Amino acid sequence: MRKFELIAPCHFGMEAVLKREIQDLGYDVTQVADGRVTFFGDEEAVCRANVFLRTAERILIRIGSFRAETFEELFQGTKSLPWEEYIPADGKFWVAKAASVKSKLFSPSDIQSIMKKAMVERLKEIYHVNRFAEDGDSFPLRVFLMKDEVTVGLDTTGESLHKRGYRKLTAKAPIAENLAAALIMLTPWNGSRTLVDPFCGSGTFPIEAAMMAANMAPGMNRSFTAESWHHIVDKRNWYDTVDEARELMDLQVETDIQGYDVDENMVSIARENARLAGVDKLIHFQRRGVEQLSHPKKYGFLITNPPYGERLQEKAEMPALYHALGERFRLLDSWSMYLITAYDQAEKDIGRKADKNRKIYNGMMKTYYYQFLGPKPPRKHAPKESAE
Repeated sequence: MRKFELIAPCHFGMEAVLKREIQDLGYDVTQVADGRVTFFGDEEAVCRANVFLRTAERILIRIGSFRAETFEELFQGTKSLPWEEYIPADGKFWVAKAASVKSKLFSPSDIQSIMKKAMVERLKEIYHVNRFAEDGDSFPLRVFLMKDEVTVGLDTTGESLHKRGYRKLTAKAPIAENLAAALIMLTPWNGSRTLVDPFCGSGTFPIEAAMMAANMAPGMNRSFTAESWHHIVDKRNWYDTVDEARELMDLQVETDIQGYDVDENMVSIARENARLAGVDKLIHFQRRGVEQLSHPKKYGFLITNPPYGERLQEKAEMPALYHALGERFRLLDSWSMYLITAYDQAEKDIGRKADKNRKIYNGMMKTYYYQFLGPKPPRKHAPKESAE
């Protein structure tokens, strides 16, 4: 089976979570850089990474790397790569995205244009043609330039992995599914513990938590660009991976996952998204304002993405909203709270300094993941065996 070096981009700050996920799938991580993790895998790994990874953005096959400080060096470096091993004569190929950091070449459109020309030149020589119809399968490429080092990856995923396929309807400022999953994975929560999102919006946190509790693979109900690349990944690997995902899933698991929102319309949207995800039986959604937040159980988790007050008219409402959240959290005296927000007065208005906080980029917005840690639940002792 063919071996590849695979690159998995992720949200900045989530690299350690993704690294652990990749290792749990059984693959060797070779490098962790800002916003991406590199690992070795075979054809099966391409499928399993796409279907099982919760926190990655996409899965790229690394075609090669080279240094380029000039456009001529970029052209020649690109032309030297073995494109014919991946792109057939009728393939449609283009540089879908170019990102440059601390490099002399920084114009994405120029980088994309020059690399496309270089690929065309090489493939014209290989396939002995003067032009390409490009009416076959799609082969999108992604390119990173870091300190003049060019890394070229072939995108096996297509639409970003955060698009699980369940979120047809969204809130005003939805959190990406893969970021929500990563934030849950940064907590000690597991499917046997209580989880409440008091600002659930379109339901992303509860739905991702329910999928984890049921061991449901996030990519099992969507398609991927590489499914049609039979010369690179045998289609049996895709069937086997989805079969594996179905065998691992347990929708009979008992959960206590709840999502509240003050907007009845958002509650309806969240319920529909949960139904589309196949986990509606595992979540209780309810119209409830934050000032009504309560729960009879102990040692639960609040995990949430409250409003940030980005709009001027909303900004005046933030102190009261975060103050109410702080008051209700204090009444849940054994609980932990994890919230991601760009609101800079969050700790002050909640009335408690976070035990930990972590800077995370939610898209281009700098946010903080505040972690208010509650006590650990007492250990359950195994019952003593009766003496014979």
